[in-house]
Parts: sequence; C-alpha cells; structure tokens
Amino acid sequence: AAARLAAEQEVENLSGLSPNPEKDIFVVRENRTTCLMAEFAAKFIVPYDVWASNYVDLITEQADIPLSRGAEMKGKCGTNESELELSWLDQAYTLKLSFLKEGHNTSRGAEASWRLSRIQFTYDTSERTYFKDAVSPGKHTASSHRLSALVTPAGRSYECQAQQTISLVSSDHQKSVQLLLSEVRLQPFDIPADFVFSEEHKCPVDQREQLEETLPLILGLILGLVIVVTLGIYHIHHKLTASQVQIPRDRSQYKHMG
Repeated sequence: AAARLAAEQEVENLSGLSPNPEKDIFVVRENRTTCLMAEFAAKFIVPYDVWASNYVDLITEQADIPLSRGAEMKGKCGTNESELELSWLDQAYTLKLSFLKEGHNTSRGAEASWRLSRIQFTYDTSERTYFKDAVSPGKHTASSHRLSALVTPAGRSYECQAQQTISLVSSDHQKSVQLLLSEVRLQPFDIPADFVFSEEHKCPVDQREQLEETLPLILGLILGLVIVVTLGIYHIHHKLTASQVQIPRDRSQYKHMG
C-alpha cells in the first residue's frame, strides 16, 4: 500500500511479492522515481527481566521479535542522507535506519561511499505477543553507537545473503539487543531506474563463500591443464628421441652402419 509522506514522496511495502515469508521489501519514491529500495529479513533478540518463582530474584528472559510483513513505513531521500522507518503491532515496535553518503580521499584519489550510519529500535515490553510478564513493562529504545555498517561504493547496491549481527545498547539497564539481518539487498542513493538496483557490492562473507565454491573448480582446471601440458611435452620429447639415430656404444658395430 502506498501512502503520501510529502508533496511528491510516497512509500510502498512490497513484501507480499517476496517468496520468502520472512523477507520484506520496501520502496521509497520521490517525484515518481524510486530513490530508496530495501530487501531484507530481520529479527531482534531482546533480553528482559521477569520475576523468579520466589518473586524475590530477577531472571533474564529473551524475546525473539521478527520484523512484521505488514509493517507500516515512512521514508525520506536526500543527496547525502536517507532514512527508512518501519513500525508494526500498533507501533509497539519501531525500527529506524539512517544512511549517510560521504566522500573521502584515498591513494586512488577522491572516492565516495555510503553506509548504514545509525539504527534505532523502540520496543514495548508491555506488548504481550513477544514479552511475557516483564518487570516494569514499558517502552525502551535500543540504539547503535558510532555505527559504520554495510559500507558500499557510491552508485552501487549492497548485497549480503549471509546472516549479520549488529549489537544495539538498550535504555533498559544498558542491555544488549541483537539485530539479525540476512538476505539483504539495499540501496539508499543513486538508483539508476525505477525499481532497479545498481550493480551489487557483495559483503565479505558472501565473497568468501563464493570463492570457496569456485576455488575447487579453478584448482581442478589448473591441475587438468598441467597434466595436459606435461603429457604434451612428454609426447613431443618421445617423438624427437625416437627419430634420432641411435649411436651404438660398441665401436665394432660402426661398420654395420651406413
């Protein structure tokens, strides 16, 4: 469903198009042109306190909170800053992702890249779907600290099928909240055409897995080539040796030659 954010900006949750029920698809459009696209599966692991059976001690339980497929969304695009905000279960949970594009000098000259610069996750421990009998239920916010994730060259999309874990610090007694991301394809800037990602920049884990898959094939081809070359050299050497006149070691045999 599309909803107006500003005069010429709209957002669309296209998660229903994904064959994976855990994967969501979000699009932000500005002036009828796509300016941010995000595809990913996300889940939060949130620790919270409950009373022990003696009602004296506190014990820590864990809530596993998936990103809902029917999440409401907001978004905004800018030249150097973009943002995606998602909320679900009557805004009991809200996820805000902030992206930053910046230039920097390298040995190859000036280059630009974009990154995920901030994550903010707000959750309500009084919500009963994922939290059971939380002590002092209420809203808390878990945020990233000096985040620099999903770093990608400008003009390209980020892709990572492997699961990544990002740690957030919660306002609930500084507890550590884990964000699990997988099957990510994301581009918050410089989208070349409507609903079209730019060339992908794969994460290091995916690059390593791809190398591990192709390395045996490459080694096999190299080994096969070495064997063929060796056999070829041996065959040529054998033919040259066979065509040469054999000089007898016994000098008395010279008279029979000619």
